[in-house]
Amino acid sequence: MRFDDGALFEQDVEALIQEIHTQYGYDFGGYARASVYRRVKRFLANKSISSMGELRKALFSDSYFFENFLQEITVNVTEMFRDPSFFLSLRTNVLPILSTYPYIKIWDAGCSTGEELFSLAILLKEEGLLDRTKIYATDINQKVLKQAKEGIFSASSMPAYTSGYYASGGKQEFSGYYSSNYGSVKFDASLIKNVVFYPHNLASDSSFNEFHLILCRNVLIYFNRELQERVFGLFDESLVRLGYLALGKKETLAMSEINNKYGLVDKSNRIYRKTG
Repeated sequence: MRFDDGALFEQDVEALIQEIHTQYGYDFGGYARASVYRRVKRFLANKSISSMGELRKALFSDSYFFENFLQEITVNVTEMFRDPSFFLSLRTNVLPILSTYPYIKIWDAGCSTGEELFSLAILLKEEGLLDRTKIYATDINQKVLKQAKEGIFSASSMPAYTSGYYASGGKQEFSGYYSSNYGSVKFDASLIKNVVFYPHNLASDSSFNEFHLILCRNVLIYFNRELQERVFGLFDESLVRLGYLALGKKETLAMSEINNKYGLVDKSNRIYRKTG
């Protein structure tokens, strides 16, 4: 098959998306198409697969191969203390309010490999809130959930993460949160002792609790407008009154159906508070 035949390739990908939904229950129907097509092409090239038929056969006969495909399609680029100004705002504008609650529940939706989760846990620890906070870390991809639970990251990333930590108002020696071992670092397991990890598909699964804070940053940009609206409704259903919603810098509630129920806490860092 000629993958440079755009129309034919796109038709085949659409058919594949339907088959995956039927076979595995994963719904990519609302994912932004440009991103899906680009990621499928990259996967085909990386695996030296020459036809969609070959891809289809492997996907539906080899569960491990499907997990690799799922990771390529769903995993988003992430880093610790990404956009330090966001974490600084969280530390100064949100956590002081959450500290007034006897018990705090947070949902890290689309947590990927855990960089944001550990960043959040470090903030909570430094503000004295970690022990009375339950964090629900979810992702569509069970493989990345396993990575997040392990808390192991590349040592080469630590200089950038350290810089982000201090820019976000870090109060300790960042290296005190992890131990180094042969090119990788492992973060202290006590940081995630109150974390519940489990798979959740924003495209099809329902609300499962009420939260004081929901983080879903740099995930919705991969969804089309219809799916974004569904997810906003899901978050609205899952937030307590006066709860907080944090989105990525390129994401907004501005045109959503729930916008009139939320006030802006920090416009530049996309932190909202539920008022209605």
